[in-house]
Parts: sequence; C-alpha cells; structure tokens
Amino acid sequence: MKKLYFIAIYPPQQIIDEVKIFKQDLALNYNNSKALKNDAHITLFPPFSREIELEEDIHIAFQKINTIISPFEITLNGFDGFPNKNPVLFVKPENNEHLTELYNRVKQHFNFIRYNFNPHITVGYRDLSFDNYLKALEIYKNIEYKTKFIVDKIILLRHDGKWVPIAEKKLE
Repeated sequence: MKKLYFIAIYPPQQIIDEVKIFKQDLALNYNNSKALKNDAHITLFPPFSREIELEEDIHIAFQKINTIISPFEITLNGFDGFPNKNPVLFVKPENNEHLTELYNRVKQHFNFIRYNFNPHITVGYRDLSFDNYLKALEIYKNIEYKTKFIVDKIILLRHDGKWVPIAEKKLE
C-alpha cells in the first residue's frame, strides 16, 4: 500500500493559529477551503508516494540529512502569490541563506523529484479560482503581517488521512 510523505519546517503554534485566521477568511470570503486542511508550514521536499514497506528507507535517508547547522530565525513578511493555473496565495518569508542551505542539505538525500524551492506558507490554493485569487491578492498585498520564528528542526510527515509527523531532526 502506498503512502504520501514530505519534509517540512513548522512554525510555532501561535503562528499556525494566526495563519489559520487568514485561511478561514479565504474559506469564508473567497470560496477556498482546501488550505484549511493543513497546518502552516514551509515545504523542504514536496509530497511523494512510496510503498509503506519502503518507509524504513525513507527514515534512513531522512536521518542522513546533515542538520549540523545552528538554529536560525525566519522572518515572515507580508503576502504574495503564484499566479499558476492553480493559483496559490501565501505568506512570504524574507530571503534567508540558512533556509536555502537547509533545503540544499535535504536535496542531497531527497532528489528524485525536480522541485523549484520557493519557500512560502500557503494561505489559499487548490479550490481557489483565478478570479478569487486576484481579488484576495489585491486585499492581502495591503495587509501588514510580519512575524519571526526560530527554525530548530525539520520534520518528516506521512499522510494517514491527515499529515502526521513520523520523524524529526534537530538542528545543532
């Protein structure tokens, strides 16, 4: 049986709760509820499927990621979007060389999917129409939202009806 897995950074609960308010606004005012299913996070490696019998191999590769890197601060600053066919509205982190370095270290062991690293915290996506995306982006571009958090670990998650953490590695 196949399962989905991915690797991410999660902000503290307070920021997850703050972002959830934005997601609830999109559900209420822009007919977009899909993003409510997932807690706020920054993806380091996107969802991929593997047979559950191969999960041990995923754990081994995850543990090989070099996390000898000091915990670092990420600043989230405002909103932006990806105007794709399936548009995405997100909270944008400021450029951060430590985050890029961490991603590059993940990529050394998880490189079987081509992935352009554009760090963000999703607020709206999937069932967000392009018209509603444009309307929401026009409003959200003018909302001031700035906060910071310390990244001190990465998390491996498996989808069991919802995303469940199955391993973590501390930065040191």
